[in-house]
Amino acid sequence: MFEENSFKDGGLSRLLVHDSPYFKILNFNFKAGQELPIHSHDIEGQLSIAVLEGSGEFLGENDTTIPAQPGDILISEISEPHGLRAETDMRVLVTIAPPI
Repeated sequence: MFEENSFKDGGLSRLLVHDSPYFKILNFNFKAGQELPIHSHDIEGQLSIAVLEGSGEFLGENDTTIPAQPGDILISEISEPHGLRAETDMRVLVTIAPPI
C-alpha cells in the first residue's frame, strides 16, 4: 500500500485496498493543507478512519474538530457528517461497512 499509493500535489490520492459485499477499505493520502470536506451519506452503516502517519484533524458538524495523530481512529455512523484536514502529509485507512 505504501509503495502503490504516493502523495500527489494536485489533490488527495486514493487506493482501493479491499472491496467485498461486507466492507470496503480505502487508503487516502493527503499533502499538508489538503482536506476531505465534511460530508455524510444517507445510508445505514459505519466507517472508521485510522491515521497511519502524519497529523491533522477529524472534522465534524458545527465546526467540530478532533486532533488526529498516528494511531488515532475515528469511528462513526456513515450518516454523521465527517471529514479530515491534514496539517502535515497524512496517510489514513478508511473502512466502510457495508461498502458504498
